[in-house]
Amino acid sequence: MPPFLNAVSIITLGVSDLAALRRFYEALGFTAAPASQESVTFFQLSGVVLALYGREALAEDARVSAEGSGFRAVTLAQNLPSPAAVDAAIAHAVACGATLVKAAEPVFWGGYSGYFADPDGHLWEVAHNPFFPLAEDGRVSLG
Repeated sequence: MPPFLNAVSIITLGVSDLAALRRFYEALGFTAAPASQESVTFFQLSGVVLALYGREALAEDARVSAEGSGFRAVTLAQNLPSPAAVDAAIAHAVACGATLVKAAEPVFWGGYSGYFADPDGHLWEVAHNPFFPLAEDGRVSLG
């Protein structure tokens, strides 16, 4: 077995207000896992876990500065089966407290996508990519 598996198990977001971000993601429809604790919230997604952890504590754990804002050069993304599903998902996120960053529109690569930011500024792209078939559980299949 190679020393590094070709998989991502957990994506952790450092957040400024854990309780507020947990409420936001629950409003989106995510369900907190029983393994969640006062200091960390886990959401089981399709094939990966999304974790919310205090920004300061996460920086301390990694031994880096917690300072910084603006574009983090990372986005989370969700692919959906149609442009209408993209529009509905973005509208739902905004209704739950997200900020609309870019309204969904046809994009240069032949799909349809838009962006929202969660209450802490983490960017989510919501897209319909006709070139990436989706399995029934929502996972992207690259063939």
